[in-house]
Amino acid sequence: MTDHLLRAYLLNGQGGATALPADRISKDKRPEGLVWFHLDGNHAGARRCLEAEIGSLDPFTIDALLDEESRPRMTQIGGGSVLVLRGVNLNENEDPEDMVSICLWVEKDRIILVSRSRIRAAGDIEDKLLAGSGPKDTGHFVTMLCERLFARMEPILIALDERTDDIEEQVLVESNPDLRGAIIDVRIQAIMFRRYMAPQKDAIDSFRMADFEWLNTIHRRHLQEVYNHLVRYVEDLDSIRERAQIVKDEISHVQADRLNKHMYILSMIAAIFMPLGFLTGLLGINVAGIPGASFGYAFWIFSGLLLMLVLAQLFVFKWLKWF
Repeated sequence: MTDHLLRAYLLNGQGGATALPADRISKDKRPEGLVWFHLDGNHAGARRCLEAEIGSLDPFTIDALLDEESRPRMTQIGGGSVLVLRGVNLNENEDPEDMVSICLWVEKDRIILVSRSRIRAAGDIEDKLLAGSGPKDTGHFVTMLCERLFARMEPILIALDERTDDIEEQVLVESNPDLRGAIIDVRIQAIMFRRYMAPQKDAIDSFRMADFEWLNTIHRRHLQEVYNHLVRYVEDLDSIRERAQIVKDEISHVQADRLNKHMYILSMIAAIFMPLGFLTGLLGINVAGIPGASFGYAFWIFSGLLLMLVLAQLFVFKWLKWF
């Protein structure tokens, strides 16, 4: 294969396939039957291959296949369809929520897959074809790709849900402000996953309902199961987002209560020492006429009066149920 053409196979309709050399991928040179091409969208030669070698694709379809910022969607064009999907990113040193794009052109006798990252689901299909247990037709290929693609999402979403459970338990045991960063991270992941999951669900539903002659009842049933899984994934992501928000609010409430308690204690201390400060400040001015200035026991009498004032304040605060 060339740098831009990662895979090229002629499917035999029995679950197997034979590899096509790069010089036999053009329509006038390749054998009759269903062919599958997998191109690297990052390579400049991918567009030339789509326009000149594979051929018979309109500019809109080519642009859709090579779109860098594609969102999941399904567009029917005659007897074929542009199907854009997203899968979790399981490549090394990558975040799963940075979902990889898979752009497909599917019709009765041709499947074109364009990706910009490694797609493990495509590798699974290649292994099955070489083992003789792969897809037999276009509808079977799409359903198998979707099943393999979305099966890899479930462990990631389960791990995200379990992480949310762990954070909830920690908050119930001890509301640690450091958990705010963890719960924000969970919310960001859930939002990023849902950003592509929701339109992907609609794309699969539209594809399932399309009137393609090569999409039979069995294919549609498999796509219905895929659709049901995606609905559940979207609902789980919504639940994770809501739970994360509740946990975040709980942490904020605990912090606010803790702050209010500290402010209350400081306010009580200030209320107690306010009259004491006033009296000591008043008697501490350096002018003539200060009571007790020439009396030896005046300091102790004044200290006793201050103590009685503090006790009186405490009694009044208790009576007013301020503490």
